[in-house]
Amino acid sequence: MPQDPIGVWLIGAHGGVGTTSVVGLAALQRGLVDSTALVSALPQFSRLALPNWQQFVVGGHDIRATSFAESAENLLQVSHVLDAGHLQKCSRELAKWDKNIQRGTLQNVGKTIESLADPALLETRESPRDTITRIQSDLQSFVSLHRLRQLVVINVASTEPPFDVATLPTSWSELNKQLGQPRKCKLPASSLYAIAALELGFPYINFTPSLGSAPAAICELARQRGTCHMGHDGKTGETLLKSVLAPMFAARHLEVMSWVGHNIFGNLDGKVLDDPLNKKTKVTSKDSLLGQILGYHPQTLVSIEYIQSLGDWKTAWDHIHFRGFLGTPMTMQFTWQGCDSLLAAPLVLDLLRFTCLAQQQGEQGLLTFLASFFKSPLGVKENNFAKQFAMLEAWAEKT
Repeated sequence: MPQDPIGVWLIGAHGGVGTTSVVGLAALQRGLVDSTALVSALPQFSRLALPNWQQFVVGGHDIRATSFAESAENLLQVSHVLDAGHLQKCSRELAKWDKNIQRGTLQNVGKTIESLADPALLETRESPRDTITRIQSDLQSFVSLHRLRQLVVINVASTEPPFDVATLPTSWSELNKQLGQPRKCKLPASSLYAIAALELGFPYINFTPSLGSAPAAICELARQRGTCHMGHDGKTGETLLKSVLAPMFAARHLEVMSWVGHNIFGNLDGKVLDDPLNKKTKVTSKDSLLGQILGYHPQTLVSIEYIQSLGDWKTAWDHIHFRGFLGTPMTMQFTWQGCDSLLAAPLVLDLLRFTCLAQQQGEQGLLTFLASFFKSPLGVKENNFAKQFAMLEAWAEKT
């Protein structure tokens, strides 16, 4: 007997991460690829009643007039990733899921993201509450059309400019009052999507450094609606290595005097991060973990530069200056190069499966056991990757 379908709703569906996640899902459904890079396929999680790949149906929002096939073809031609044969075999699924993509919102996303949008979307004038209502209508129609048992909303859109959380009320009732007042409520799109999902009882996962569901008032909303959420900023490359290497220096009692990380890449995310405001949000997330792991704050520098010719291939060079025995200064350097979207895509699929199971079990509020997937995990101060991963394994043991 076929199992009930489950929906995954991607914010920024046609971006690099959204597209590679969807191509990966279609390839898994067709049995074209194995489970390499999928955490949820590890042996320690094999006994969990995770949903199977065949159950998932894709929908989403995007601000650009494009398609999964077009975005995938761009990744193939520009960045030389993905398999042309796989794309051809998955074309039916991609075309079918494209029909579920709706126009998104540009509420307080910043000028750089606005510049990428379909011009028709720039003419939309809504209050934050109107936007939320429209998004909720899209979500409910998707659930009804496909007779979904569950729906998980995942934000994989471009990074928004920084937002001062201190300007927000801390209670949901007060924040809710502001949603009908455009001049007073300046919440960014990522948070409006979060509110739209959580109000309906759908889980929300923020894979970006944007504000999302982080404000206390939105966390309160999730608890009131009896649903779950987590974020933010998927940990895929250089920061992943930091969270693994920094504990080594701490355990060996080696003093890290400075840690410099330089990142270059040329995809759409890199183009957005070329804007100093959007870049500030990302740099803050990438540079937040060393102090907690080491117990002190060495001098740090994180740079992100847009180099168009690199496409989706992201290169990070790190220089670590540390002090050893008898005060001897030493250096460690490493270079990390990976396909940015394809490092992220399997984590998106893992988060989807784990979140589905957590919701089925009635878990509410922050899913802190998912900390190892994020650079700045909400509600978790621990940044040591091994300890974060142990949290996921402990959750699996008691599940």
